[in-house]
Amino acid sequence: MTINQFAVRNWAPPAVSEDITQDVWHVTRARTNNILGKQKWAAGSTPKVPVDSSLCSVEGSMQSIVAFSKSHPVLSYYILVFAISWGGGLLALGPGGFMGTTVTPRTQLLVGVPIGILGPCIAGILLIGLLYGRPGLRELLSRLLKWRVGAGWYAFALLTAPVITTLSLLARSTPPAIATASDKPALLLMGIAIGLGSSPIFEELGWTGFATPELRKRFGVLTTGLLMGVLWGAWHFPVFSATGRASEPLSPLVFTVALLFTWLIPYRILMVWLYDHTQSLLLCIIMHVPIVVEKFVLYPPDSSSTFTATSNLIDAVALWVVVGVIFLASRGRLNAQMHAGGAAT
Repeated sequence: MTINQFAVRNWAPPAVSEDITQDVWHVTRARTNNILGKQKWAAGSTPKVPVDSSLCSVEGSMQSIVAFSKSHPVLSYYILVFAISWGGGLLALGPGGFMGTTVTPRTQLLVGVPIGILGPCIAGILLIGLLYGRPGLRELLSRLLKWRVGAGWYAFALLTAPVITTLSLLARSTPPAIATASDKPALLLMGIAIGLGSSPIFEELGWTGFATPELRKRFGVLTTGLLMGVLWGAWHFPVFSATGRASEPLSPLVFTVALLFTWLIPYRILMVWLYDHTQSLLLCIIMHVPIVVEKFVLYPPDSSSTFTATSNLIDAVALWVVVGVIFLASRGRLNAQMHAGGAAT
């Protein structure tokens, strides 16, 4: 037997420790899994990743909300407005305060108005951002800053309400409050300050900023104004329900209807008409200011429910006359222009 044959016959593999064996096994397994993984990716399969079911549920809900808002923008807007304004009023005042049974009209106004005016504003800006993104918000800002319109439009916006109210008061031999005030400049400045710093800008960012253009895509000026006017009146309920209950000798129902559903409707039609011809959100805010100012400057303080209801009815008739005159002068076409998908009446 040669030396080489002896070495081959008596050769044995060297001893390998258990740790080294395990390391080799793990490396081999990792390389095998890597190769199989590449083959699966090459075949177009996707590795399974654990998914949080709660996140999927939230994402699905958000997608549903966005889809509903895009399909029904006006309905979504008003649902959100009433949820914020009425829901906030209910939380702040309680059920009794909301219905006007446990608070005074003054308390209801002081608490309810700051909460209520957030609804139209927040809902409008939120939906514009959701549906139209940054371009929509920039377009809203451009309408808010649009001031280059004819002087006649400014006169119409500023004078329509106070002229009608003053004539209504004088027709009943009742002087405006400012005529008998001891400090006329102070009363006027107070009224203007409240008008500029309270509801007009917050409300119109939503009413005119969002609801009017969306409704005009489907309806004409008259129908848009009617729908918005009715909902505008209903929206005011939580801040006037206590006033409506202090209605003797009138019934609360009659007085509440006179407060909320008489002059507000034709006035909103005129505001929609003004916006349709100017596309100026700023001008509609300006037109909203006088109806706040006149409550302090023109109407006599501590008026009876009968006097207030009668004033509202007279104002409503006069405003409907103005609507009728414009309708006839425009030969039955209140629209300034056709809107996408809009009606012509």
